Amino acid sequence: MPVLSVLPLFLFFWQAAGFNTAELDKARDAQNRGALERLASQFAAAASTQPNDVPAQYRLALTESYLAEVAMETGDKNAARNAAEAGMKAAERATALKPDVAEYHRVLGTLCGQVIPANVLLGMRYGNCARDEVNKAVQMDPKSALNYLSRGIGNYYLPAALGGGPDVAIKDLQKAVALDPRSADAHLWLGLALRKANRNAEAHQELQRSVELDANRVWAKQQLAKTPAK
Repeated sequence: MPVLSVLPLFLFFWQAAGFNTAELDKARDAQNRGALERLASQFAAAASTQPNDVPAQYRLALTESYLAEVAMETGDKNAARNAAEAGMKAAERATALKPDVAEYHRVLGTLCGQVIPANVLLGMRYGNCARDEVNKAVQMDPKSALNYLSRGIGNYYLPAALGGGPDVAIKDLQKAVALDPRSADAHLWLGLALRKANRNAEAHQELQRSVELDANRVWAKQQLAKTPAK
């Protein structure tokens, strides 16, 4: 699989799930929770009436993950937890129906990880899911930038004492950038991990690249503005 074939593969999953990718990305970039909540509500109705429709379950799971992401960015940890837990049910259903698809495991692991920042005590409950599902996705598809991105984000939040931390995260995020140099998210999170490791000059460069690749991402601009260039 060529390096940049990651994006077409991801788009294949989105198209199979009936997604308007531009609509969802636009809402995430603008931190428009209302738009994401409306999409999640629509997809939840479809997933409820079609419990054996894998694309319907995946569509809901991924939308809830985006909603959890924006809720965390805007400081609403409880909303992030609620969205992640709602998405987990759909992701679990998708992986049960189609266990041989790495992307479904990635989304499930991501959702499990998105619950934890809301309450560190939930790490005991969801930590294994977050780690095991994303690792499974990496093993199943080691050429997917999204898989390394998700694992890197998980390691960013996981304390070093538990095997995570910024240094571990940086390795995964550098791998994601190598696999997909035009991934604004990979550059964004690499910048955040570098900043957490007190490597501000490098962090600023990565965040600047993220903004160049996706000029509409509000959170990336915010993080760049608060990161010293030296």
